[in-house]
Amino acid sequence: MSSPQPQHQPNDDESKRKEEETAAAMRQRALMILLEPPARQRLTNIRMVKPELAAAVESYLINAASAGRLNRALTDEELKQVLLSLQQPKKEFRINRR
Repeated sequence: MSSPQPQHQPNDDESKRKEEETAAAMRQRALMILLEPPARQRLTNIRMVKPELAAAVESYLINAASAGRLNRALTDEELKQVLLSLQQPKKEFRINRR
């Protein structure tokens, strides 16, 4: 006789997926408030190319708003400044030939 194996519960996966969808929807609603339309479009464009940078910006904005440091929608220019402050500096390589 073999011992019963724990079965994988499809409800767990479904509930986890629903929680993730709810969290994503809440983030999008927050960004609708925190960013003016041109800034939102810029963030959407960035998300297509660098999703990890877009996620970092979203987290930064939501944290700043919940801490009370952000009390109005950011313009595109202000979003550019946030992007510059969050982006990793690019490494430069110099090749010296002798």
